Amino acid sequence: MVNQIVVRIAAERIISGGLNPKTGQTYVIDDITNQEYRVAVKDYILTTTEGV
Repeated sequence: MVNQIVVRIAAERIISGGLNPKTGQTYVIDDITNQEYRVAVKDYILTTTEGV
């Protein structure tokens, strides 16, 4: 079970080009190693981004 707050934070960092707190580099979807969270973040991005 994924935490939707964590999903929202990760997705918004990816969308806005925010930094990954672990690496200090731009946060990208490939930084998410947990498959369930990766899918949840992708779904969140697709549902909240206009024109996709």
